[in-house]
Amino acid sequence: MIHLSSAAVEELKRLQSHAAPEPPTVRLVVTAGGCAGLRYDLGFAPTLTPSDRTLSVAGLTVMVSPETLAQCEGLTVDYAEDLMGGNFRFTNPLAQQTCSCGGSFSLEAKASAWPQDCTTGQVGQ
Repeated sequence: MIHLSSAAVEELKRLQSHAAPEPPTVRLVVTAGGCAGLRYDLGFAPTLTPSDRTLSVAGLTVMVSPETLAQCEGLTVDYAEDLMGGNFRFTNPLAQQTCSCGGSFSLEAKASAWPQDCTTGQVGQ
């Protein structure tokens, strides 16, 4: 199950409302990338692929691939605004490690010195 906070639902619906003529479906994908190895990609897609799973979350339809769903069981998505702007924030109980900026995660614990500067790839002092 994937959980969306009320703030995340409100922001996704706001973003959907700008699409014309028909609001696209929310798509959550986990891809390779970031300091920790995997990153979230939350966006919109006009159509389903045959293997997609659809979840109804707080009145929104969310599409995920079976692979993504397996990596995100229990995931909570929140949205918050601060002085740096607005961001979706992901809390994944399956993550064994996250980078210091919170933009990527790993499902395996790695022997590494963290936090790491995500902009340079250098381990912090």
